[in-house]
Amino acid sequence: MATDATMYGPALRHGIFMAPFHAMTENVALRYQLDFELIEHLDRLGFHEAWIGEHHSAGMETIGSPELFIAAAAERTKRIRFGTGVVSLPYHNPLMAADRMIQLDNQTRGRVMFGVGPGLLASDAFMLGIDPEVQRDRMAEALDVLLRLFRGEVVTEQTEWYTLREAALHLAPYTYPHPEVCVASAVTPSGGRLAGKYGLGMLCVAAGETAGFDALGVNWGIANEVAAEHGHEMDPSRVRLVLGVHLAATREQARQDVRFGLKEQIDYLNNNMPRLVVPDGQDTVDWYIERRTAVIGTPDDVIERIERLQEKHGQFGAVLLLGHDWADREQTMKSFELYARYVMPHFDRSNAARRNSYEWVTRNQAELSGKREAAAQNMFRRHEAEWAQRGKTSAERPSDGLEATFN
Repeated sequence: MATDATMYGPALRHGIFMAPFHAMTENVALRYQLDFELIEHLDRLGFHEAWIGEHHSAGMETIGSPELFIAAAAERTKRIRFGTGVVSLPYHNPLMAADRMIQLDNQTRGRVMFGVGPGLLASDAFMLGIDPEVQRDRMAEALDVLLRLFRGEVVTEQTEWYTLREAALHLAPYTYPHPEVCVASAVTPSGGRLAGKYGLGMLCVAAGETAGFDALGVNWGIANEVAAEHGHEMDPSRVRLVLGVHLAATREQARQDVRFGLKEQIDYLNNNMPRLVVPDGQDTVDWYIERRTAVIGTPDDVIERIERLQEKHGQFGAVLLLGHDWADREQTMKSFELYARYVMPHFDRSNAARRNSYEWVTRNQAELSGKREAAAQNMFRRHEAEWAQRGKTSAERPSDGLEATFN
């Protein structure tokens, strides 16, 4: 059989982007343990990445320190890599943020990535006395310092919000030259501009939403243009697209599953900033599906959506499934299992060799069956001849029955 050298596709990776979003009636201490179990489940299923959020207010997003969660989750897993999704840089002295990440890099022996952003929740910034108008500028300042520290530079710098005097990392990175750095990018061009300036990865956190989907091509174009101005070349394998997904055996079952918690999450998002307004009298689940904001259906449905993202953006490195509690825990775990069983092999083409083998047998079925039957008949004839030489009578010969069974 001829071997197709292009049988296997580009290594599209798959992961989770976990804020997380948990009902405010739940036991928080128990939910941490259940979240660890979810990450262990993903590790067993072969997911590649888990990005963990940072939030300090509003109720549902319960992880204040992604570094603490990652440290514990890494001890429970074997292969999955972890990213901060994201550290809100304006909330932290850049030396402290850099030190924590380099410790994690060593502690996990290179299984971490550093996702950064300006901070999403206005309530977090308010409690820290930070004007949202300055968050993106502060993120840019902090990111520049962090990268210099990662490169081993000694930094002396004073701004209106931090002071560094001969600041340097006292631990070397485990990953050479340092952990991968990714910038959050939603709709505005700020993420793409920073990613291009420094040649970093991009976390497209709103790729599944209408505005974020429409902005994909624009922001990627901006990133590439800025990268060229600074002598960089953007690497599409370092681009991650976040997509809301819940899968079941049928579309009807998936719709039924998400009635468990979808409305509660929409209410939470609207409580932070009203933007998902369900028209009066319209079913929340039906409205959400009609907007194509998420994939609530079967593995075939999410395959189709990812292929649309590929058409829109071109090549990218990873799909990150939004972590959520739209369905109950059992159905949520099953959804990830369905994704691993049927969606992953579609994109890595790991079953291409099996399919080629099946189709080769189909094309050559007549010849192969003929050879098999001829070999069997020859064995019967040899057996009959040997039996006759031993003086056995026909009544003592079992070949007729065996041959009938074979045929």
